[in-house]
Amino acid sequence: MDELMDLLVKDESQSQVSDAIKDILFAKTAEKIEGIRPEVAASVFDAPEPEVEASTDETVGDEVEYETETEEEE
Repeated sequence: MDELMDLLVKDESQSQVSDAIKDILFAKTAEKIEGIRPEVAASVFDAPEPEVEASTDETVGDEVEYETETEEEE
């Protein structure tokens, strides 16, 4: 951060100031990602797989009943 202040005080070129800001932001972002990475990896790779229940039979049954009721009304 001191480097950025020095560039601003010395009235360096805009491209140098911009590059310094980008470098600082990149370093802070990389630091945060490194801190979060173990938690994300654990949640993605260590989580047990959920069991999938077959609920499609119930849905099909409801549709068939609905169609039958409609035919009786006519």
